[in-house]
Amino acid sequence: MSAQPRLLPWNGMNGQPCYLVPGEEGTGHVSKLADEMETFHLRMATELLGHAVELLGNPKAEVEELRFLSNRMVEALRDVLRIAESRGMRLDMSKGDEDDGPAQGSEVGG
Repeated sequence: MSAQPRLLPWNGMNGQPCYLVPGEEGTGHVSKLADEMETFHLRMATELLGHAVELLGNPKAEVEELRFLSNRMVEALRDVLRIAESRGMRLDMSKGDEDDGPAQGSEVGG
């Protein structure tokens, strides 16, 4: 069984998605670096969100400040969505290792 490639939190050449095919030994240097980069991106998005709440609550915020904030929010959202996609792909792969029954807590509805 071949391992599922991992979408990395950075782009390859020409802006194309970059993937890592894990080796048999488990997590290696690049995988650990990707984990650290994901943690950094998530921390930065959290801090940016706090700054956004503060700035948007200021009726005297300048247009330039709001534009700068919007650009950083787009970057952060792009990073967070890439992390979610990568982790979702890995969750899908781990589901294949389990039996075909529904996962606990996966009920839909009320």
